[in-house]
Amino acid sequence: MKYLLSDNTWNQKEIAAIQRVIHSDRYTMGEEVKAYEESFAQKLDSKYAVMVNSGSSANLLAVAALVYSKKLKTEDEVIVPAVSWSTTYFPLMQMGLKIKFVDIDQNTLNMDVEQLKQAITPGKTKMILAVNLLGNANNYTEIQALCEVYDLVLMEDNCEALGGKYHGQYLGTIGLLGTYSTFYSHHLCTMEGGMVVTDDELLYHYMLCIRAHGWTRNLPENSPLYEKKKDPFYESFNFILPGFNLRPLEMEGALGTEQLLKMDAIIENRRENAKYFLKKMAAFDNLRCQKEVGECSWFGFAIVLENTLKDKRAVINKKLNQKGIDTRPIVAGNFVKNSAVRYLDYSIFGNLEHADDIHDHGFFIGNHSQINTDGIDYFCEVFKEILEKVR
Repeated sequence: MKYLLSDNTWNQKEIAAIQRVIHSDRYTMGEEVKAYEESFAQKLDSKYAVMVNSGSSANLLAVAALVYSKKLKTEDEVIVPAVSWSTTYFPLMQMGLKIKFVDIDQNTLNMDVEQLKQAITPGKTKMILAVNLLGNANNYTEIQALCEVYDLVLMEDNCEALGGKYHGQYLGTIGLLGTYSTFYSHHLCTMEGGMVVTDDELLYHYMLCIRAHGWTRNLPENSPLYEKKKDPFYESFNFILPGFNLRPLEMEGALGTEQLLKMDAIIENRRENAKYFLKKMAAFDNLRCQKEVGECSWFGFAIVLENTLKDKRAVINKKLNQKGIDTRPIVAGNFVKNSAVRYLDYSIFGNLEHADDIHDHGFFIGNHSQINTDGIDYFCEVFKEILEKVR
């Protein structure tokens, strides 16, 4: 491939971090993970951070903590955008919550706030799960106002938007809980890995317990969740919650510490790439690109075909791939069109015309951690050649 979905952010420092773990002979969750959690929380100006084995697990852990802490209860309704990744939705089902899909804004690709306002059912709707799609912020001024009026929990699925900001505040730290992914193609790479941040101390302790089997071993002595006995033997296998095993590895924690030092430069480069990409794409008609809200960290570059190009996506993608340009659907498109929804307890508010539009006519190409003007030039040259032939 000549234009990959992502580039490699590692160098010898990451290799040395892995080697440091090998020399320590401690591989499962330990001091490396703890140090990375502390650095992550400090970097994003959050009180607490809990590392897990993936961004999907981060969503599961966050939702479970909300349910076990009784901030949500079984069969409460959660409003979600119709466009996101599968494991935005599955943890809601797994914890017994009802899901209500609303349409996206056709330009920002995030939840349509006007649809959201109408979708809220007082007394039934209990949470808004906002997804910062492809690095782009939601309109949190209006969403937070709705949460205050209706006493709703706000959670952010920020797995695609590390380093993005809204009014100067890091995405993922605006809601009660925010989740992140550090899988290979994301802003930072720890191989597999995820994180949950919160300023709520009790939720933090719930997550420490749920992350590892539901046992008390990882709770501090002064936990507001549970008063530990003085007997370490007893507390080694003492279970108080229906937990999971979502623990990360020490290698992933060590990698995270090194990667976090590069975050500012990576986000700056991604934003510079986006400026260049949008400038180049302005020369094309019959398509639209994602409209930025706040300071987008630009996970990738979405393109939605319009007018005479609407029925040309299949041939355009095929020819792009033949020229070595990696393309993907815009996340999972309209998720309601995936057969897995039959396992969800869900409803749909209104119609999902904009989600359908990107499902049928959209695609995205990757953004990189290094300045990539040459790659963007190559994409635009190839794209122009293809469009001249398919019109």
